[in-house]
Amino acid sequence: MLIRNQRRRGTAGRSLVLGVVLLPALSGAAWASGYQLREQSTTAQGNAFAGVAAGGEDISTMFFNPATMTQYSGNQTSFHVSYIAPEAEFENGSGTTFLGNSNGGSTSTNDIGEDAVVPAIYAMYQPAEDWRLGLSVNVPFGLATSYDRSWVGRYHAVRSELLTVNISPQVAYQPTDWLSLGAGVQVQYADAELSNAIDFGSIGAALGVSGASPGSQAQDGFGKLTGDDIGYGYSLGAVLEPLTGTQIGISYRSSVKHTLDGDSEFRLGDSGVGATVSAATGSFVDTGGRAMFKTPASVSIGLRQRIDDEWTVMGGLDWTEWSTFEELRIVFDNPAQSDSVTEEDWEDTWFAALGATYQPADTPWTFRAGVAYDEAPLETRTRTPRIPDSDRYWISGGVSYDPKPWLSVSATYTHIFVDEPELDLSTSDVGSTFRGNVSGEYDSSINILSVSAKVLF
Repeated sequence: MLIRNQRRRGTAGRSLVLGVVLLPALSGAAWASGYQLREQSTTAQGNAFAGVAAGGEDISTMFFNPATMTQYSGNQTSFHVSYIAPEAEFENGSGTTFLGNSNGGSTSTNDIGEDAVVPAIYAMYQPAEDWRLGLSVNVPFGLATSYDRSWVGRYHAVRSELLTVNISPQVAYQPTDWLSLGAGVQVQYADAELSNAIDFGSIGAALGVSGASPGSQAQDGFGKLTGDDIGYGYSLGAVLEPLTGTQIGISYRSSVKHTLDGDSEFRLGDSGVGATVSAATGSFVDTGGRAMFKTPASVSIGLRQRIDDEWTVMGGLDWTEWSTFEELRIVFDNPAQSDSVTEEDWEDTWFAALGATYQPADTPWTFRAGVAYDEAPLETRTRTPRIPDSDRYWISGGVSYDPKPWLSVSATYTHIFVDEPELDLSTSDVGSTFRGNVSGEYDSSINILSVSAKVLF
């Protein structure tokens, strides 16, 4: 994840300033496991996404495995909307500058997780008995975190936002009664905003600027990077039915590489210290900027087993390749501004889920429930305030009602319990020297409400 740029030789003072990392951790722009959003299907969410790679109740399962489309007949569409309400309050915080002075920031915050509405749209066309053509539009990665500009960790993060929109044409083919195959192309748009305060008081003091006061909020500056990009990927899948009522699915979603190209803006503050630092070094002036990252590849395995005409049970296991996210490097067009580097060192993760569906005979109702364990890809050592992520535990319940043979509506509620994440960042961390030390803990949970409609033509 490296982008190279030209460098200009300078004085020792300039080298000190050029070590300042302005915009850490793009990954922190989202509030989910890593920065992933699973909320792509209301019906599958009712089972906590257990066994979704093997199929489900509507064509939204094509997001998780394109081969599942052969389980549905005719032409149909499916519309899903999820309201995601994370809650994360920072508590018991403390922070100092790289010179050891208190930075005077607030040691607790209100909820930093921003609520979001996540839509998903699906359509399927059946041109022949054994073929299906599908199209999905999703938001697979996203959400945001936002802090007050005076909080104790402001030099590490203030606002982080990541939005992706994924358009995927897909195809599925059923060569035999027991096997279905599928594939899809991903066209993904990504847009990001990252910002944080700049400790001009400490930087100025280190450079000998008259009147500079380390950690002084009155001498703080502000930096913001915005950028966007379009990337491409693919998905593959298969579903086997070795016995009647038993489906086994496996799917693979590739990573999508992005080079976010955009603008870096700097505010030097009114104290004059920031302006002096900028004039002396040539840094902290508005310029172009870019960062390279890629979404993780994933493998999903699902099992669905029909017990009788009313009951179906399911289980699933997902693996996500977060370990490719070793660092984030931001490059500025201004050669006097050094690369911004944040160590990530994430690890691959597992998501495991169990669920059950009950459809009472001779009624238009279907009921679902599920539980899941969702592993976080990072530990305290590399956890940043942009994404105070930790292991989480899901509990979900949902219901569907079919008022007409061609129409089905569904609703699901999920509560996610999050292990209390701790924050402990140091000036000795890679790229964090001039951001200072910050520590504390978060009290977190997530609530999700999803609704959907399925229409057959």
